[in-house]
Amino acid sequence: MKRIFATSFIALGALFHAQSIGNSPYAAFGLGDVKYDNTIDITAMGGISTAYISDLNNKFNFSNPAANGNLGLTSFNIETTNENNFFKSNYQDMKSTKHSTYLSNISVAFPLSQKLKFGLGYQPYSSKTYEISTSKAIDETTTQYNAFHGKGSISTVQAALAYNISEALAVGFRTNFYFGKIYDTEELTFSNVELINGYETSNKVKSFNFTAGTTYQKKLKNDRKFTVGATYTFGTTGEMETQFTNSTYYYSTSTTPQNRSIIEQTTSNSKNLIPQQGSLGIGYGHDGKWFYSTQIDFKKGGEFLFLGQPMGYADAYRIAAGGWILPNYNNFRNYFSRVIYRPPPPPPPQKRRPRPPSEHIMRKAISALHLPTPPPLPMLINLPLQEGLPYHSPIALSTE
Repeated sequence: MKRIFATSFIALGALFHAQSIGNSPYAAFGLGDVKYDNTIDITAMGGISTAYISDLNNKFNFSNPAANGNLGLTSFNIETTNENNFFKSNYQDMKSTKHSTYLSNISVAFPLSQKLKFGLGYQPYSSKTYEISTSKAIDETTTQYNAFHGKGSISTVQAALAYNISEALAVGFRTNFYFGKIYDTEELTFSNVELINGYETSNKVKSFNFTAGTTYQKKLKNDRKFTVGATYTFGTTGEMETQFTNSTYYYSTSTTPQNRSIIEQTTSNSKNLIPQQGSLGIGYGHDGKWFYSTQIDFKKGGEFLFLGQPMGYADAYRIAAGGWILPNYNNFRNYFSRVIYRPPPPPPPQKRRPRPPSEHIMRKAISALHLPTPPPLPMLINLPLQEGLPYHSPIALSTE
């Protein structure tokens, strides 16, 4: 029965793989706009997950597969996300509003024994959906036009095992399969010519990597607890096939290029597309009442091809802090006493700076956009049905 359910689950994830989830002009770089790698409740706490062991027995933590010692029930989870982003640039006073609603998580988890727990999940990993146009007067009779387009998405299917060595110590292992296609296109033309020069980079991704994790939770007096957790993602196998095409064409009445003439076409393979990363976190809380945690994440830089040119990311660091509060889950007279509040502080921007790319025609056009700082993450409230058991409501409060 579980095998049939798992097969149906994977088929459902593949069905939703084609959904459009792009929402940011920052998707123009690398593998696109990378989404949070976990569930809505963890996202609502600023992304803290490494030292977070849920007090509830129906939650599975995929970010740290070891942090699932309390899972005691079969859990099936479907989540959707609605993003509303507002962008403003001092370049020609450009303004843009982006909206998207997409399936952000499907997962099933269940205990195999008292000590061994298993989870299977699907999530979008990254997405590209952007359109940017610029123009520049060359002389009195000639104008140069540049258009930048991106589309496609990468998804991930993940399977995780957690094993409790003792009441305090646990280890976990997760395997991740990434798949999908993303495209970047730059088009260049002039007002007094008929043909368009197009530069297209297409990336086909099929890759595995693995995540190992551990947690240690010390029970203290008065139902207090102290938790330490660590994870490391490693061992990327598989590859990304990149094809660069330089061609000329024109548009008639459709959006499909007509009379395409290929000037240059090259294909290359890369293995370091999904970076190695590690995380270390600590947490302190009170059973069934509150919990707070902080963690630091490290992501190793890498290189990729963008419109046929090599480009790279430097090493990245991220610090997160957050938690939850449940005032009184036994108070049936006051509904709001049984609400789980997850108020994170606004996380600092991740310092993942791209290295300067080689000289090519994209450089000046992209630098002229003056893209703004990304908006802060949303803050969500989880509303419980009974006795502190939460479900994810659509209520979202902006941290701005």
